[in-house]
Amino acid sequence: MKRMWVFVIPGILLVVVGAVWALQGIGMLGGSAMTGSTTWAVIGPIVVGVGLVLIVIGIARRSRSR
Repeated sequence: MKRMWVFVIPGILLVVVGAVWALQGIGMLGGSAMTGSTTWAVIGPIVVGVGLVLIVIGIARRSRSR
């Protein structure tokens, strides 16, 4: 059960950070040097994807250990 959180917590953090970066990259969130930058519009969704993979791994490990 504890090992699940090793993947899920970082996964959630990556999803949130990646979403913020993506929204800044496409110009929906202002107030940063990243606003309107295509680089962050690309990096953000990639980070979200990595976070989702970590969450799925964590949940799968939990299911397997039961």
